[in-house]
Amino acid sequence: MSNQVHYFTAEGLEKVKAELAHLIAVERPAISKAIAEARDKGDLSENAEYDAAREAQGLLELKISQMQELVANARIIDESKISTDQVQMLNKVKIKNVANGQVMEYTLVGEKEANLKEGKLAAQTPIGKALMGRKKGDVVEVKVPSGIIKFEILNISI
Repeated sequence: MSNQVHYFTAEGLEKVKAELAHLIAVERPAISKAIAEARDKGDLSENAEYDAAREAQGLLELKISQMQELVANARIIDESKISTDQVQMLNKVKIKNVANGQVMEYTLVGEKEANLKEGKLAAQTPIGKALMGRKKGDVVEVKVPSGIIKFEILNISI
């Protein structure tokens, strides 16, 4: 077990807790029932249904354990202490790719809340790390798998 701290918004942590509750209250009993039904069908040594249900149970228990650890080590970011003087967690950052002029806007979040479709970028990514602590107007060079990209920070907001 690691004691790595995971940062969340209050909303993000509630989503994780709701998913964990669903796994425990709904998924776990369903798998137990499937195992019982497969067991009732006779010889367990040649029962593929039983083996599949046991494997699903193992995977579910692993996921539950990981999520419980995640919740235990979660820290909620106090949104009232967020400023826009420099880039930090939960800031919305508007950046412009210097090479092609493309403008993008991301909200920097913890790794478990990241979702590019929603414009949520993990602060632990190369771009997120490069933006942290920078100010409006700064030009930031980021090494990404495809090469080096330069971004200008256009705006920082909450």
